[in-house]
Amino acid sequence: MTAGYRLRPEQSFASRLEVRLQERRPGSRVINAGVSGDTSAGGLARLPRLLDRQTRRPDLCLVELGANDAIRAIDPATTQANLEQILAELSRRGVPALLAGVVAPAFLGSYAIRFNAVFADVAARHGVPLYPSFLAGVAGRPGLVQADGLHPNAAAVDLVAASILPHVEAALPPLRDLAA
Repeated sequence: MTAGYRLRPEQSFASRLEVRLQERRPGSRVINAGVSGDTSAGGLARLPRLLDRQTRRPDLCLVELGANDAIRAIDPATTQANLEQILAELSRRGVPALLAGVVAPAFLGSYAIRFNAVFADVAARHGVPLYPSFLAGVAGRPGLVQADGLHPNAAAVDLVAASILPHVEAALPPLRDLAA
């Protein structure tokens, strides 16, 4: 969802969030590490290399993984274990995190109940803030999803960026006094 599936780069979630964040925190940079089709296992596998490539420690890592786990009916315990390892690696490296939840549709029954509980549990266990539903107010709404019925369109991405912005700001360290 963050990679910008079938969107122009400037329409991606990272790009839209960066524009909004720079209005309040000039010089902010948002790195788009999303990969379309990625699972929590893929994110976990890529994380060490991604962090090693950074020239400085990130101020925050927004972890938004799991939609493809749900689509593929991956055992929620596996998703939870992967998210736990991601947050543990970030903590080990001193990188604060904000976990964005993914909500599986109710028609998936008991699977959805187990899957949806993962995010709050992981956030609580690791003491990180949780944005409960990355696509809240957007998922499945006509005019806000692409033709596939799943991925947000550019207008939806902008709404998601606006909705999550206060949570990102709250999770970031305070602005440094530039005059000091």
